[in-house]
Amino acid sequence: MHTDLDDNALIGSTELSRLRWRCRRGLLENDLFIARFFERHAASLTVRHANGLQTLMDLADNDLLDLLLVRREPEDELAQPEVIEVLGMLRVRPLPTIDLPTAALPTTQNLT
Repeated sequence: MHTDLDDNALIGSTELSRLRWRCRRGLLENDLFIARFFERHAASLTVRHANGLQTLMDLADNDLLDLLLVRREPEDELAQPEVIEVLGMLRVRPLPTIDLPTAALPTTQNLT
């Protein structure tokens, strides 16, 4: 019997390895999104996330890329809550990093 509690359980290391293997793609662009996803979320992936990701991996590479680049949204049987959640996690862009010289940063002395 499948319950919501099962969906929220973290996946184990074996399942994580299998999921990473399953997510290998033919397009570099897709691989970049997926690699960043695993860097950010590997330690907190749940059964629900794994199910959503598996569904996305059933798509052709170009269809997946269209979803990742927000050229289209999931429709029909693809518009499942777990797919939409994982797609949102995949789409999040990294924050830009800016290296400023220490002297350029405001201090309390400069503000008065």
